[in-house]
Amino acid sequence: MPGDTSGARRLVSAVRERLPLWVRLRCGMAPRTPVVLGLVLLAAVAVATVHFWSVRPQAVRVPEPVADEAAASALPPDPLRSGAPDPPPRPAAGELPSGSGQIVVDVSGRVHRPGVRRLPAGSRVEDALVAAGGVRAGTDVTGLNRARVLVDGEQVAVGPLPGPPVTGTARGGGAGAPGAPGGAGPSVPLSLNTATAEQLETLPGVGPVLAQHMIDYRTENNGFRSVDELRQVNGIGDRRFADLQPLVRP
Repeated sequence: MPGDTSGARRLVSAVRERLPLWVRLRCGMAPRTPVVLGLVLLAAVAVATVHFWSVRPQAVRVPEPVADEAAASALPPDPLRSGAPDPPPRPAAGELPSGSGQIVVDVSGRVHRPGVRRLPAGSRVEDALVAAGGVRAGTDVTGLNRARVLVDGEQVAVGPLPGPPVTGTARGGGAGAPGAPGGAGPSVPLSLNTATAEQLETLPGVGPVLAQHMIDYRTENNGFRSVDELRQVNGIGDRRFADLQPLVRP
């Protein structure tokens, strides 16, 4: 029996030496080996969890339709949006658009070459007189403001213009005398741009109220450009305009 036991041990030792290493380790597992294997398994599970979490599907935002952007680009630029070009300025009343640089005025009366003149924008009455050849000798230009800025389409009348004969008593201050309120009017055309309220009241049918309306219109519109603008004054109709037209000038 002792011989048989030693022989069995030698046989077992020989077989064990010929087994693979992992089989020998499994057969000779130490008590701490399951703990180590458990930790390795937990680490593998943690790595797999992180991997699958990183490659999980995520929501993707749908892109906006291209047609909306094309339509927005076709709209005119908003002047209030930053970076948009400013709209071109509009010309003021009585001025030509920027770029023309000229105005057209009518110079009449006692000048050497009366007629329509083209002048640079911003010219004054004195420039119009020079373009018309100057004022004739002996002409009274006291009521003419030579420093006034001209506007397009204006008429510049120099000196007294021919008017209808004045009726009534020449001297006596009656109802038909020139210069009397409600009379036939002044013997020479009255300047609408320089006349005072008292002078305007000498015109036929013009009282204090209507004279003030004429002065208000002159102030708001930078003067009268022509006699026809009297039609725009409050209180002057066609009949009264016909009476005043030969007695006044711009």
